[in-house]
Amino acid sequence: MNKHFSQKDKRFKIAHREALIGVGLVIFNFTWWYGFAYGLGSKKVEEYTYIWGLPAWFFYSCIAGFIIMVLLVTLTVKFFFKDIPFEEEGEERQ
Repeated sequence: MNKHFSQKDKRFKIAHREALIGVGLVIFNFTWWYGFAYGLGSKKVEEYTYIWGLPAWFFYSCIAGFIIMVLLVTLTVKFFFKDIPFEEEGEERQ
């Protein structure tokens, strides 16, 4: 096995693209969480609205955000990620 992989290997291009997609999902998740948690949660406690007995800021940032992230990650993995072999092309399996 060649220990020095070429940067022209298509697996690196795919891995970099998938890593950037992952970073984008993390940034989206943090922005969603922060926006709702501190946007709706910055009111006085007496002014909170409630959904299913939870403060709206908590519901949207933690409950709805989790559900949206599960859906986004599932769809991203299904449609944008590719299954690639770990072995180099031409390498024989033993």
